[in-house]
Amino acid sequence: MEALIPVVNKLQDVFNTVGTDIIQLPQIVVVGTQSSGKSSVLESLVGRDVLPRGTGIVTRRPLILQLVHIDPEDRRKTSEENATESKKNGRLYRGIDGEEWGKFLHTKNKIFTDFEEIRQEIEAETQRISGNNKGISNEPIHLRIFSPHVVNLTLVDLPGITKVPVGDQPKDIELQIRELIFKYIFNPNSIILAVTAANTDMATSEALKVAREVDPDGRRTLAVVTKLDLMDAGTDAMDVLMGRVIPVKLGIIGVVNRSQLDINQKKLVADAIRDEYAFLQKKYPSLANRNGTKYLARTLNRLLMHHIRDCLPDLKTRINVLASQYQSLLNSYGEPVEDKSSTLLQLITKFAAEYCHTIEGTAKYIETTELCGGARICYIFHETFGRTLESVDPLGGLTTIDVLTAIRNATGPRPALFVPEVSFELLVKRQVKRLEDPSLRCVELVHEEMQRIIQHCSNYSTQELLRFPKLHDAIVEVVTSLLRKRLPVTNEMVHNLVAIELAYINTKHPDFADACGLMNNNIEEQRRNRMRDLPSAVPRDKAAASGSQSGAASEQTDGGTGNWRGMLKKGEDGPATDRAMLQAPPPANPHKGYAVNLLDVPVPVSRKLSSREQRDCEVIERLIKSYFLIVRKNIQDSVPKAVMHFLVNHVKDCLQSELVGQLYKTGLLDDLLTESEDMAQRRNEAADMLKALQKASQVIAEIRETHLW
Repeated sequence: MEALIPVVNKLQDVFNTVGTDIIQLPQIVVVGTQSSGKSSVLESLVGRDVLPRGTGIVTRRPLILQLVHIDPEDRRKTSEENATESKKNGRLYRGIDGEEWGKFLHTKNKIFTDFEEIRQEIEAETQRISGNNKGISNEPIHLRIFSPHVVNLTLVDLPGITKVPVGDQPKDIELQIRELIFKYIFNPNSIILAVTAANTDMATSEALKVAREVDPDGRRTLAVVTKLDLMDAGTDAMDVLMGRVIPVKLGIIGVVNRSQLDINQKKLVADAIRDEYAFLQKKYPSLANRNGTKYLARTLNRLLMHHIRDCLPDLKTRINVLASQYQSLLNSYGEPVEDKSSTLLQLITKFAAEYCHTIEGTAKYIETTELCGGARICYIFHETFGRTLESVDPLGGLTTIDVLTAIRNATGPRPALFVPEVSFELLVKRQVKRLEDPSLRCVELVHEEMQRIIQHCSNYSTQELLRFPKLHDAIVEVVTSLLRKRLPVTNEMVHNLVAIELAYINTKHPDFADACGLMNNNIEEQRRNRMRDLPSAVPRDKAAASGSQSGAASEQTDGGTGNWRGMLKKGEDGPATDRAMLQAPPPANPHKGYAVNLLDVPVPVSRKLSSREQRDCEVIERLIKSYFLIVRKNIQDSVPKAVMHFLVNHVKDCLQSELVGQLYKTGLLDDLLTESEDMAQRRNEAADMLKALQKASQVIAEIRETHLW
């Protein structure tokens, strides 16, 4: 058990250079209000005047005090080692044969045998960091005291809790001190030594209040009541020391400090401890053996040993886990570059391979939150692009009047007996042209995804690139440039695919021929049904003739050919007077006599179509729809193939050669493989921490399990 505290001291030394926050070592943290006697308690434990004393805030930096018990044999051996070390360094320290001495971490191997020098060094080091004002600092001072008169302990002396800024202290001094205290007592492996003066009410103890905030069960809190000799006449601390006022699980121990007069008169700590024992025997005889500085030292030693024993298994596990984490972190930072040419080629090759693997779906790091790489390209082809094409209406933006107008425009000045094919071609080209924009948008989406793959490979697959920001930027620029060069070529091919469909309307397409045959059968069947519905008294041929005449008469529409043809037909069949009336219409303008301007004839916006017009429009619309669906199917199949060939596969095939050709040049090696400014520093920090963790693991491994019990 006695070996446990030196083990923690070794661990403390191991982590001094890299910071002990990460490891949470067992230690005793002294907490109390300003001038409550914290430093006096520590001096009593040391047995020497070692800490700065005075009024106001004296302790302004955390002091990590390690007390190391030595026997004469150890002292002689240590003296020999130090003498040998001193000779190596070219200097021989005097007074090394002294009974007690101290060492600071910041002074390396310098030995202090004069405790007055130790106190002055603490003051000087405090002012060096915290300044001459009354401000505080988070950076600790590490002091180790070797003495045969101390027990093995590790204590942390903290600035006293204060409420009101004094002098040139910062306005938030209370908050700063509380944050500093909580930084140490939040460590679950720390024991809280809550110091309270006996001449104050325990119910108002700030130290106990702060301790209870982080240790509500009180399992790691020990209370110390100081200044028992300064209580008002007629009062005593019996109830407090018995735990009747505020119970504390680890106990309450009373001590008597030296007064400022005693300190000024250089009263020895040993004499003060004798006087303390006499005071306790006189004032609290029944409690004398469970109070006092010596009992406090033994209790702290016992508590710390048992606490270390309880914490050690978890500490060992934590050190091993952290060592593994820092080993992985160090591996991710990589080794310093020696062969730059080889390193550059490896990084370029690895990036190109990862880029291709991401497209193919065989990448080492597979995204689980969203589609990426080849999977997203597939989604664009078959979901985004496919659905967009399916949502395009074959007759969208095409009204019946548009179809009728196109039919009539295609006939020229002659009335048409049949539906002209030119009108079908004109209208179907107009509809097929609408497929070009979704196709070009598909190319754009695939291009954007190819860009996103660059960032994906940089973040997940090739973390080495993060070491070399200039190389990373150069690779991104080369790949982006390659994609940018392929984009116009792919767009041109997709544009040509649509242009090919527009260039030749293949009415002999098998699917289209089948649709036309089916449609003709339907039209013929409708005609037969109309003939069957006619009265039996009317001959079939005359009925057909009258039907054609009525169809021709109904062509009196928006002026032009149909209107004139209807008027002439009526003139021929009617009496002469009617024909004369038709030939001499009223003048449109009195100044122009009987001249007629055909352009002034109003064109009706909407009207009821004749049966023939309806039939013609239906025929054209059905043909357009049938042919549009054939072209849409072709486009839906050919555009993804074109994008894969001209963009995706071309980039995959040419990426590595493009990267090597652009970047693998002797003049660019030094510039591209320049590490980021903080990368070398982070690698060194990780290496130091890993070294400390490995050393700490060795220190703990030296303890046999039997020592724990």
